[in-house]
Amino acid sequence: MAVESRVTQEEIKKEPEKPIDREKTCPLLLRVFTTTNGRHHRPDEFARGNVPSSELQIYTWMDATLKELTSLVKEVYGDARKKGTHFSFAIVYPDLKRPSYRIKEIGSTVSGRKGSEDSLTLQSQRFHIGDYLDIAITPPNRAPPPSGRMRPY
Repeated sequence: MAVESRVTQEEIKKEPEKPIDREKTCPLLLRVFTTTNGRHHRPDEFARGNVPSSELQIYTWMDATLKELTSLVKEVYGDARKKGTHFSFAIVYPDLKRPSYRIKEIGSTVSGRKGSEDSLTLQSQRFHIGDYLDIAITPPNRAPPPSGRMRPY
């Protein structure tokens, strides 16, 4: 006898994010790795205890938004302050089935422009303490095309 669930996706309530009191909550150390060629690091660059050399260490909270993280990165990389610079974010996390890492793209921001993914938080994207953040920075003159299908007309 087969049992079928009658619960729809709309009925499954997403657990709301609990607000974080930054005055009372200790920040976490976020290890951020950046590239300026528009591509994320390869998972094998994190293998066997190695990490890429372009590391930034940021103390922040789980409710940090992609836009907030973008502004912190722009403080360090002067060239990234140019309007139109594209920031693509990915979480690098250990693969539980193999001794390697996996990369999950979580969103992007553009310097000087508001976007729909600006307000995404680490917590909402299932970031876990101990994961890494990989940011592919693309200068405005080489910005990637907008996501979605391009229409021929």
